[in-house]
Amino acid sequence: MSDQRTVFEQATEEVQAHRKPEYPVTPLFLNRWSPRAYSDQPVSEQDLHTLLEAAHWAPSSFNDQPWRFIVAKTDEQLAVFHDFLSEFNRSWASKAPVLILVASDTKRENGDPNGAHAFDSGAAWGSLALQAKLLGLVTHAIGGFSRDQARTALNIPSTWELHAVIALGYQGDKLSLAEGLRERELPNTRRPLNEVIFEGKINL
Repeated sequence: MSDQRTVFEQATEEVQAHRKPEYPVTPLFLNRWSPRAYSDQPVSEQDLHTLLEAAHWAPSSFNDQPWRFIVAKTDEQLAVFHDFLSEFNRSWASKAPVLILVASDTKRENGDPNGAHAFDSGAAWGSLALQAKLLGLVTHAIGGFSRDQARTALNIPSTWELHAVIALGYQGDKLSLAEGLRERELPNTRRPLNEVIFEGKINL
């Protein structure tokens, strides 16, 4: 069975050992998780643009499409990104062949505030992550980076909000990670649905 069929038809053995959904769900959603170990295998231009295309078809308020993606894939570009990552995240993310900063324009075209910019950009990131998994790639969203430094280094407009840096590539051997990270290199679980779903009103 191909990797692509697996993400549709069955959870991987690794995922089955750690993730137990309460209701039936397409295995793609379970098989997507956030490794930190990356191999040195490059990501093709075709695959990179395919997952960015998928992200770009996410829903958005008034079809404003506020998401913005700044891509680093050359050694020179990646070095700039590495510099504004936190030391902890740099220790593993520096091995990823592609880094993508996800931002959003907080203004609509007419200059009015866009109250949905972050919500919509989150939907785009979710689409990106799932399409990456379908292509056999892995992603990890990083919140630990200097937004001020990134804004200056990448010449980002003041009206854009910076959300996360996405590490993208092929999953590598967890032995390549620092010892303290190896035990964390596995699919995490989720809290029970009844802790996040409320019918009618909040009853706490």
